[in-house]
Amino acid sequence: MRTMLLVLLSLFVVAQSFSQTTYKEIKSSKLNDVRQLKIKLPKDYNPDADIKYPVIVVFDGDYLFEPIAGQVDFQTYFDDMPPSIIVGVIQGNNRFYDGYVDALSGLPTESGLRFYNFVEQELIPFIDKNYRTSPFRVAVGHDLMGNFINAFLFKENPAFQAYVCISPDLSGTVKDYLAERLDYFNKDIFYYMATAEHDIREIRHTILDINAAIKNVENENLTYYFDDFEDEKHYTLVSGAIAKSFDKIFNIYKPIREKELQEKVVTYEGTLDKYLIDRYSKIEDLFGITKVIEEEEIEKVLKVAEDREDLESIFKLGKLAQKLYPKSSLGSFILALHSEKSGKNKKAMKLYKTALDLEETSHITKEYIMSQVEKLSVAVDDNEDDD
Repeated sequence: MRTMLLVLLSLFVVAQSFSQTTYKEIKSSKLNDVRQLKIKLPKDYNPDADIKYPVIVVFDGDYLFEPIAGQVDFQTYFDDMPPSIIVGVIQGNNRFYDGYVDALSGLPTESGLRFYNFVEQELIPFIDKNYRTSPFRVAVGHDLMGNFINAFLFKENPAFQAYVCISPDLSGTVKDYLAERLDYFNKDIFYYMATAEHDIREIRHTILDINAAIKNVENENLTYYFDDFEDEKHYTLVSGAIAKSFDKIFNIYKPIREKELQEKVVTYEGTLDKYLIDRYSKIEDLFGITKVIEEEEIEKVLKVAEDREDLESIFKLGKLAQKLYPKSSLGSFILALHSEKSGKNKKAMKLYKTALDLEETSHITKEYIMSQVEKLSVAVDDNEDDD
């Protein structure tokens, strides 16, 4: 039943994506042509709001734009990735010329170089000028264009911070130097590559060789993911690759899940409020967006602090909750819990009663707080030193 609901939801968001797509034209002096773009803005996009969005540039926008737009809607619905601006470049009969590269180097030349300059010097400035964009950009390409987008990596300051190369038809010395180039970056870079069991033979063999080389790269700034899809072909792997690549690229943006709690939070050396603050600061640093620490995340981390009897973390999580959500009962409740565990029952009682006058959370209801008050009241000692 749950699988069916997810399928129906995915179909719904794809349909919504189509209805929200607009078409724009951009005049290019580099191409001496007018190019058509497909653009989809986030559902709640407001040009006057102080909110910025990552940009996903879709090459082969003729056929890749819709599945990507649908996937973005699907993942943002579950808060697994940030709302993003999606720009599809319609290439049509120009595709071969746009992706034209030098046979020896594998880098854009002639018509390919003109298209490269169009993207870097005209398309991206056009998007940045007209929309509220963050500095984080994702390039997505398949086959010929999957090879083409690698050219941006070979600039000192690449136009894109994440690359989704779906069954790229890698050519020239690009394939020989790709791993070496990825080892060079001193800033965060995301690189995703995929092939399939029944991919085009020559493409598949080259990809597997390059994957072996990239896997040996030991660059802490590189986040690399690779998929080899079973029972898929050169075109049928596309939908799976799109879903997996975004899932990986925006992994840190997701709400904290059980795996992260067990592997990172439980073993964290330091107070757990700092874990949350550092985690969300990294989201801002990576994606150029601000995401406020959610109450649910504080509650998840609080449970870990309780399990490891970390009173300092409990206290600091309470202070953090008060700072972020002053109208919520969460902060006072956590501080009451800290006082109770510290043996200061009278102080805990006061804090629980303060929490009763504040807004409920999904888990901390007035009924639940009252149950804590009633349980604690029998333990209160009038002679207790609450200092």
